[in-house]
Amino acid sequence: MNVEDLDLGDVVYAAHTIVDDGSMPESEEGEVLAQEGARGVIVMKGHVEEDPGLTVFLVRFEDQDLNLGRPIGCWTEDLILPEEELVTH
Repeated sequence: MNVEDLDLGDVVYAAHTIVDDGSMPESEEGEVLAQEGARGVIVMKGHVEEDPGLTVFLVRFEDQDLNLGRPIGCWTEDLILPEEELVTH
């Protein structure tokens, strides 16, 4: 299985620290939105209108207290699969 095959409700992890590029409402550019390795759940999946082959995921990542944060737009390269998914597929 690869990230492109994922859908709503699937668990993923942040492949690297995800930082606001200035496009997140109520955040400041440069603010850390998810730490590398943070666990998250996909809440929406879509495609970029100008490039239908480009998938974008909305992911809610857990904070240190295991509370889900607000949805963050992520590209495929921002996400990795849980280790058990990599082993079994």
